[in-house]
Amino acid sequence: MGVTARGVGLFVAAAALLVAGFRFAYPELALLGAAGATAGGYALAVAVWRPRLAVVRRAEPDRVGRGEPATMTVTVQNSGRLRSANLVAEDRCGGVSVPVPVLRLRPGKDTTARYDVPTTRRGVVPVGPLRVTRRDPLGLVSLSRPYGETVPVWVHPRVHPLNVMPTGAGRSLDGQVDSVPHGSITFDSLREYVVGDELRRVHWRTSARVGELMVRENVDTSLPRLVVLLDNRAVAHPQRSAGLAESFEAACEAAASVLTAAYRADLPVVLVLVAPAEEVNAAGVPDAGVVGPLDRLAAAGLGADTLDATLTRLRGDRLGDTLIALTGPGGRATLGRFGALRGAYPSVVVGVFGAAEQAQPPTAGLVVIDAVDGAAFAAEWDRVRRW
Repeated sequence: MGVTARGVGLFVAAAALLVAGFRFAYPELALLGAAGATAGGYALAVAVWRPRLAVVRRAEPDRVGRGEPATMTVTVQNSGRLRSANLVAEDRCGGVSVPVPVLRLRPGKDTTARYDVPTTRRGVVPVGPLRVTRRDPLGLVSLSRPYGETVPVWVHPRVHPLNVMPTGAGRSLDGQVDSVPHGSITFDSLREYVVGDELRRVHWRTSARVGELMVRENVDTSLPRLVVLLDNRAVAHPQRSAGLAESFEAACEAAASVLTAAYRADLPVVLVLVAPAEEVNAAGVPDAGVVGPLDRLAAAGLGADTLDATLTRLRGDRLGDTLIALTGPGGRATLGRFGALRGAYPSVVVGVFGAAEQAQPPTAGLVVIDAVDGAAFAAEWDRVRRW
């Protein structure tokens, strides 16, 4: 609750008039003081009244790429039965206040407001809650209350098309290694026939021996598996412009491009952040609200230097056969540490963003892509075919 300057003056004057009227026996002053106190009490009663409002908001859509349009629709309904709501309301969209008309909202009626959500920057834009301000007619007291929940709008990094993806390695019977774009099929085991199985997969020799139909089970043993390592250490992206690290934004766009291309090619892919997610989630979004790696990229920020622990974990887990590490100008000194993972990952590609000079591969077999932004990385990615 807030008392305006006019309200402060009225309360002080009313108190002074009451004291003077009773102290010096001036009933006129006491009457004026009582009138001022009555007006102040009425103002407090009007401001304290809590209207019954139901707030429903809907983002269309709630997940967009950077620069794509997104609209928030807010519906406010007066759930009360007796009084009309004559209020001033505003919605919080990120760091901007958006006015919502709630003037003369009759019982049982609702009003709807639509506005654009800013998507010019990658991140999670929290929208809400609706803050309703109740003021008395004299402008003496105002009281603000929140209504509704906060709804996040996920602004994903831009995705640039990639036309080339790593290929798997399939071994033939003579020992040679073949390059296969989507893996190879290898016999794994036998199982009993079930309705719907193709007859061409029946292993007739085993079926005749055991007396029932047996079906071959095949697995894809050489399907390319990708690991995208996003270097989100603050030391890797030291250059800032208006509080924004452009090299990190470019790395996020490159990561989103690789992830999207892998999904479209039906290739297994996993996203790994160097800094812990709970440390860099500055938007305050709960983990339950994160759906997929693109949401993780939207919520990602810069954190502490935990590169050694992350590389040790990657070396032990061996999550894939192609590692794509994306770093900034401050990560040029760690190229050798990325290259040391070639023992666990046959193919290692490092993308360096925002570096003043072109980075040189410290070890043989390490592919280094220098790029100024995500679009340049995508073009260079398609040009380099040394997987």
